[in-house]
Amino acid sequence: MGQIFACENQDGIAVVKFDVPGEQMNTWTEGAIADFAVTLASLEKEKSAYKGVIFISGKASNFHAGANLNMLGAEKDLAEFRKGCDEFNAMFVRLENLGIPTVAAINGPCMGGGYEFALTMTARIATDSKRTTIGLPECNVGVIPGGGGTQRLPRLIGYPALDFIPRGAVLPAGKALEAGMIDRVIPEGENLLAKAKEFLLEIVAGAAGLKRVKPDLSALDTALEAAKKNVLKATRGRAIPAPMLALKAMSEGLKVPIEQGLKIETDCFIEALKAPESKGTINTFFLKTLSDKPQAMIPKGFEPKPIRKYGVLGFGTMGRGIIINILTRTKLPVVVKDVAGALEPGMAFVRKILEGMAAKNRLKDPVDSLMALVKPVAEWTDDFKDVDIVIEAVFEDPAIKDQVYKELCPVVPKDCILATNTSSLPVDKLSGSVLHPERFIGAHFFSPVWMMDLLEIIRGKATSDATVNNMLAVCAALGKRPVVCNDNPGFVVNAMLFPYFIKSFELLAEGVAMEKIDAAMMKFGLPVGPIRLTDEVGIDVSYLVLTKSLGMVPPVALENIYKAGRYGRNKNGKGFYTQEGGPDPEALPLINPDNKQKEYSVTELQDMLFTPFIKTGYELLQKKVVADPRAIDIGAIWGVGFPSDKGGPMKWADLIGLSEKLYGKKFYK
Repeated sequence: MGQIFACENQDGIAVVKFDVPGEQMNTWTEGAIADFAVTLASLEKEKSAYKGVIFISGKASNFHAGANLNMLGAEKDLAEFRKGCDEFNAMFVRLENLGIPTVAAINGPCMGGGYEFALTMTARIATDSKRTTIGLPECNVGVIPGGGGTQRLPRLIGYPALDFIPRGAVLPAGKALEAGMIDRVIPEGENLLAKAKEFLLEIVAGAAGLKRVKPDLSALDTALEAAKKNVLKATRGRAIPAPMLALKAMSEGLKVPIEQGLKIETDCFIEALKAPESKGTINTFFLKTLSDKPQAMIPKGFEPKPIRKYGVLGFGTMGRGIIINILTRTKLPVVVKDVAGALEPGMAFVRKILEGMAAKNRLKDPVDSLMALVKPVAEWTDDFKDVDIVIEAVFEDPAIKDQVYKELCPVVPKDCILATNTSSLPVDKLSGSVLHPERFIGAHFFSPVWMMDLLEIIRGKATSDATVNNMLAVCAALGKRPVVCNDNPGFVVNAMLFPYFIKSFELLAEGVAMEKIDAAMMKFGLPVGPIRLTDEVGIDVSYLVLTKSLGMVPPVALENIYKAGRYGRNKNGKGFYTQEGGPDPEALPLINPDNKQKEYSVTELQDMLFTPFIKTGYELLQKKVVADPRAIDIGAIWGVGFPSDKGGPMKWADLIGLSEKLYGKKFYK
């Protein structure tokens, strides 16, 4: 590796440019740390030759992104790692005490260990651009600031740091200036290095007007207690290690000299790194990066089919959501077909959602201009002659879909992509009525479509590679996160969910209280438990998918409650729970007809309900429905709400040893 930190004497100012070669972002790699040590020693030796030092990135688009997550997520000798942390912090202390003014000239992201680097300097100047973001987001990736952030930031800005650090807040330049995190902002387009030099000379002359009033932290314990309550509220009562350890580092470290505070921070940093939640959260970060850009999954050299016009079949719940997604993301025309009576309510719903977005400043375009892009029709009009893709979202009945495709195929172009939005119906079976089935593909959207990230892309036996790649391009245009899989009952997400739900209903019949089942799942980190979720989504939906689509025998609890006409609180006001939120007494004899009583611990319930997730994931890999456990974990995190600190069910199984217990090996290599 070549030189990363390069120092040049420019009119008596040491200008240190740093650039990690071959990387899009500057991070603290082993090579970068080693080269920084050489540069720092040189500055200490030659500081009498300089008025001050400016540190500036050699990359046009970013300052420094902090620690390299590949290093943090790897297995390591923690004793050796602690030694490295101590040496790293010692270098920051030396920079802080260099004896001549130092300035961080910030362009683009300045985060984590990059901002901790900047915090050791005399002052910070930043470009006011959309790219410039400043803060300590470590808790969002399962660790805590380990380069002095928990000690220096509160000593710089006071109590706001107690909020910023646990929630991993990252601020734009203007807000960072208001908070006191940086000292000066210049307009985008101005010469950052020239302005940094001017700023440094002002500091040397004592004319910079730097405010360095020591914050009053006399009410630290009270403020920390409030910060802890905010953390637990955000995590729904779960004491996730990273934010709690960040609070601990501040609670103990801010009451002693900073030298001791840094050692306390390192202790907490190592403790956070040892927690399974750290590796789980880092894995989720990598999964997010992997799935953020569907176009990166398209083979090089493939040119996606241009999409100029969409077609949607069905103006019910899913069709409406898909249209909202198309309008807000692509601003392209859409023709939607349904029976005449469905068109007006559909248009009214779309308008209502768009107006709600506009009221919250989440919509850039006028509602009327977006609504004008929608053409609702009740017949197969000429509007279908030039559609590039049709997304079918009619009722989940193979016979209805079969009839729709027989009518659709003759009226659309031969190269029109045909995507069926189905949650469980076999794509291969549905393709039987499609002319040119190589262009037919499954596209399982999640509701509400305009808010949910995930899109399952299901390849049938006849589906061509080109159609899969074109659907990935559509996925990118719609702002979705893809999971590509082969046809399979329940695809990926529902294939994992159904054993989970079935076990939940079996537990009800055993006499386990519904609220205890739901509470155990929420303590694990899910946003809602399985019984309440079934109630919210629709008991009838679960029953019909289980029996009609998958041909399975329903558990007694589900069958009894469905046959009693209880379709869910949001469907007909009758379900497992009352409108007020408690278990419905009328439902209890239906789900537990023998009035059994059974108790399990929270851990036992979690093991019973999540082991089927892992077993299903293993089957998906064995059947080659997906080729990589990461696809399963992406589906679970963004389709089910599997907690991000667990890293997905397959990674979680690796972290707790369940995969090796069940199969003798880990899922992740």
